Amino acid sequence: MKITHSFFLCAFIILFFSTVSAQYGGNGYGNNGYGGGGGMNRGGGMNQMGGGINQSTQPEKPKEIPAEVSAAKIVEQMKPVLNLDELQIIAVSNVIAESIRTQGILLKQNFSNEDQMKNFQALSETTDRKINQFLSPEQKEKYLIFKEDRKNQKKPEKKSKSKKEKEKEKEKQE
Repeated sequence: MKITHSFFLCAFIILFFSTVSAQYGGNGYGNNGYGGGGGMNRGGGMNQMGGGINQSTQPEKPKEIPAEVSAAKIVEQMKPVLNLDELQIIAVSNVIAESIRTQGILLKQNFSNEDQMKNFQALSETTDRKINQFLSPEQKEKYLIFKEDRKNQKKPEKKSKSKKEKEKEKEKQE
């Protein structure tokens, strides 16, 4: 009985160490284990046979669009409407990019809806004030119209989406 007990204990120890050894790349933390990076991808899965098994528990987040890219798109829309010169384009782009970065920071903080709306309103007013510093009186008037047009463009899109959703629901009911 003592011999079989010893045999199972030895077998367990050998299996345990071979499993641990396999997880660490065969020779501890050497060049092909966790430390050396050989065989391990960033997700934590083994990538030795080219299979690329990814055992990461967190889904990949969509890549955030840089604030400069978003600002450039907005300025491209503004440029023909306001007749911006090159210096104004650079200045307004910087102001909008800063505003977009600040919006991202505000979204990540835990404010109540009311406080968050106040913060966004204050940010919007500050951004408008900074942009108006770079505009002529004629451009300021055109900028107000441009902002109103953008607000009005966003509202019908939301309504049309809800109409489409309502139509789909009616089709499902029938």
